[in-house]
Amino acid sequence: MRGDEARVVDVFCAFLEGDGWQVTHEVEFVDVVAHKDGTTIYAEAKGRTASPGLDTMYGQLLRRMGDEPRSRTRCAVVVPDTALSAAKRVPTWVRSRLGVDVYAVDADGRVELHGSTALTDPANFQPVPVEDDEGER
Repeated sequence: MRGDEARVVDVFCAFLEGDGWQVTHEVEFVDVVAHKDGTTIYAEAKGRTASPGLDTMYGQLLRRMGDEPRSRTRCAVVVPDTALSAAKRVPTWVRSRLGVDVYAVDADGRVELHGSTALTDPANFQPVPVEDDEGER
């Protein structure tokens, strides 16, 4: 990790540790792995750059999810607050189905969760009609 990405990871890890998570850096080819009460978070981070590489970050995270869904597992992308709008271009409903949350780290070291449900991220939620087996909505 270089430059601001290391700062983002350090602040995010301190945030999790302050909430009782057991945190490890760069494990299983992911920036952060955290465990608490039977729940695991796998997080990929990016720092401040001219081109934050957010598509790459999502791709890295998705490839590491494995073949089977794991209960009580969350994935997260962690970005500087200046890259938040770019990180949230992946719609909430997609992040919800994949179990991916977005965390923003500001310059003062505060961390804010932008979750993957309509309740935790209502500004980025747009309902998508789903058809049933008969093709009806």
